[in-house]
Amino acid sequence: MAGRFGRGVDEVVVLNGSAEGFALLPNLRPRKAALVHPSFTEPEVALRQAGVPVEHVLLDAADGYALHPGRVPEDADLVVVGNPTNPTSTLHPREVVLALVRPGRTVVVDEAFMDAVPGEPESVAAVSGVGVPGLMVFRSLTKTWAIPGLRAGYALSDPGTLARLTWNRPQWPVGTLVLEAVRACEEPRAVAEARAGAVRLDEHRVELQKALAEIPGVRVEGDPRAPFLLLRVDDGAGLRAHLRGVGIAVRRGDTFPGLGPDHLRVAVRPPGEFGVLVEAVRDYQEGLS
Repeated sequence: MAGRFGRGVDEVVVLNGSAEGFALLPNLRPRKAALVHPSFTEPEVALRQAGVPVEHVLLDAADGYALHPGRVPEDADLVVVGNPTNPTSTLHPREVVLALVRPGRTVVVDEAFMDAVPGEPESVAAVSGVGVPGLMVFRSLTKTWAIPGLRAGYALSDPGTLARLTWNRPQWPVGTLVLEAVRACEEPRAVAEARAGAVRLDEHRVELQKALAEIPGVRVEGDPRAPFLLLRVDDGAGLRAHLRGVGIAVRRGDTFPGLGPDHLRVAVRPPGEFGVLVEAVRDYQEGLS
């Protein structure tokens, strides 16, 4: 992994899934954490349980959930942001993410879905932590590869920050099967296959976005770049129940800070599969009119 990103081996820590990294965040002993939302909520759970003061930095649908570094409190010594963000599917520019970096601040960038973006143009994974102390990237192998039954991820940062993150970490957190999976998924052939898959997913996303946007009462939020879309509909709870009734599961949005019950996240699938979703959404929306 160090070789893939042009980093030193002491700038990489293999994790029992990137979720382990979020659970370890209290080890950084932050005085105040700023969490960019709407976003993945596990970091907030871990920090609040550890008694860390948390402040939400809510992004706005009006500008496509764009990241504005100036909205982050200057006294926040830990900032967590997703890129691309779950569930908004927003891809923040690399230079904007790097603008969050400050002396004495740790910036955690959750890039769990970055390998699903063709070319990974906005990734900061290759930015050496030695050159930018306090910048930490969490990445996951279980989004692209699934790997049922295994939790596999890793953290990239400067050695000092990684040492603080993993202080008093439970012994043997990553087993041999996970280590072998990590090696296999980072081999050149696997990386090439993942890149080709990202291109296919991108094409499917464009098609799904177009099909859903043509349905009256359905709005695709922002400028999606990840393998999922955030929808805003007229009756989210009713539509979700309708979809569940025909065997389709979608992610409710009201558990994400900044979103409400009329927000739904849907996964990108090949056209032969997402047609079922599109027809079910169209049937329900037509019934409302």
